[in-house]
Amino acid sequence: MFTHYGPVARKVIDALLDKYADEGIATIEADTVFNVQPFTDIGRPAEIIKSFGGRPQYLDALQTLERELYSTSAT
Repeated sequence: MFTHYGPVARKVIDALLDKYADEGIATIEADTVFNVQPFTDIGRPAEIIKSFGGRPQYLDALQTLERELYSTSAT
């Protein structure tokens, strides 16, 4: 699903999935999610956003991730 992203963005997506599993959807939607582990090990928030191509692309990736999570859980 996210194969067109680079290695940093894929690492962020994996971390978002882990956060979602542990803490729920509100945590990964929060603007402060990049200020906690493991994201602080990946980079600064601006660097993380840039790995997706910019904020609009990051938000699009997050929406796609959420759609996939909900479509998977519904089946």
